[in-house]
Amino acid sequence: MEILLLLLQASTTWFMTGLIWFVQVVHYPLYDRIGLAQFQVYERDHCALTTLVVAPMMVAELLSGVMLLVARPKAVGSAEVILGLVLLAVIWLSTLFIADSLHGALASSFQVGPYRALIAWNWLRTVAWSLRALLVAYMCYRCMQ
Repeated sequence: MEILLLLLQASTTWFMTGLIWFVQVVHYPLYDRIGLAQFQVYERDHCALTTLVVAPMMVAELLSGVMLLVARPKAVGSAEVILGLVLLAVIWLSTLFIADSLHGALASSFQVGPYRALIAWNWLRTVAWSLRALLVAYMCYRCMQ
């Protein structure tokens, strides 16, 4: 059971890490090329469709991370699990209170300020997920020893 939890944790974290890098490097930088007439519809659809992909993975990542507190492989230390949860807290809080707010500001029309802030603040989530990916890789490595 513990190994399955770790595998769920690894797969969801690595999926989200790849996705956040794509969003940071490709998707968000192209926002300013959509055109003002189409932007409102694009942003609304982007948020709705992205939620369909991201929400189940984020919830699975969070639940498996919390479950690892009580059912972790013997080779994985509790400090590693707690650090992973701290990084998840950074990700979730910045998503709920920063990214969602900036997407809300962009929902009515393209605005340079919120657009630039979205790209800048998204680095926080990109770095946090990247650190989680490395941490989970380390946990998997420890289990293979």
